[in-house]
Amino acid sequence: MEFLRPATWDEALAAKAEYPTALPISGGTDVMVEMNFDVHRPSAILDLNRITELTEWSNDGSVVKLGASVPYTRIIDELSGPLPGLALAAHTVGSPQIRNRGGVGGNLGGASPAGDAHPALLAAGRDVFVEAASVRGTRMIPIDEFYVGVKRNSLEADELIRAVHIPVADGPQQFSKIGTRNAMVIAVCAFGFALHPKNGTVGTGIGSAAPTPRRAVEAEEYLQGVLAERGLWESGELLGAEVIQRFGELVKAAASPIDDVRGTADYRRHSLAVMARRTLTWCWNDYGKQIRSAA
Repeated sequence: MEFLRPATWDEALAAKAEYPTALPISGGTDVMVEMNFDVHRPSAILDLNRITELTEWSNDGSVVKLGASVPYTRIIDELSGPLPGLALAAHTVGSPQIRNRGGVGGNLGGASPAGDAHPALLAAGRDVFVEAASVRGTRMIPIDEFYVGVKRNSLEADELIRAVHIPVADGPQQFSKIGTRNAMVIAVCAFGFALHPKNGTVGTGIGSAAPTPRRAVEAEEYLQGVLAERGLWESGELLGAEVIQRFGELVKAAASPIDDVRGTADYRRHSLAVMARRTLTWCWNDYGKQIRSAA
């Protein structure tokens, strides 16, 4: 096995071009588990830990550019304001040791449907982009086009994830996760939700209940229609039990889960409906308070 340890980003891209089957590693919280259990034995390892720019983030007031290797701990400590949904999801990742090492780039690279970051990224809006780079140049991949199959993403063989571009939250966001215990657990299912009052949209993200992370598109369209037709964005008045119930049913219908050792398909669907109702209620209550306090 080749071990490649570039010192700069350009060196990393050159190494990936020369060894396209090389497996990138930064936090290593998923990679090392698979290697230790002999699930994956790559021909080469591409160690990115010397590339300091991958551990940096910036905020221009409208978009956060999040380096692929910014640890979850720093997302929690430094970005809970502009990226509240992602920060909440980061709280649920593994143990403190894993949160100190793992980052969103690894979640995206692995593309597991159970990855904790995915529902929050999808819910953050359609203007979330994965910045992928190679010696051929840089391209911005919309988050909706990034997941293409079970543990498969749309990266080319010579590309590396440099950063994720995420709009700064303009409304309340939430994340909820069901596991077989309270910590150190892979999600049985997960759900991310966000309100985007500036453009009158809502965002959803379903995790661990389909071959890929996905949106509940019909649920989004339904809720957006209700909010617009009833003038609720302006008034902040209560949604009503019927709207919340219907939203949960549409989220449930958007999933296509399987039975496995962590839970049944029926349980996952039921849990998603419950999480959808709860996250919507939490976010809308917070939004209503903001409207009333600004009046």
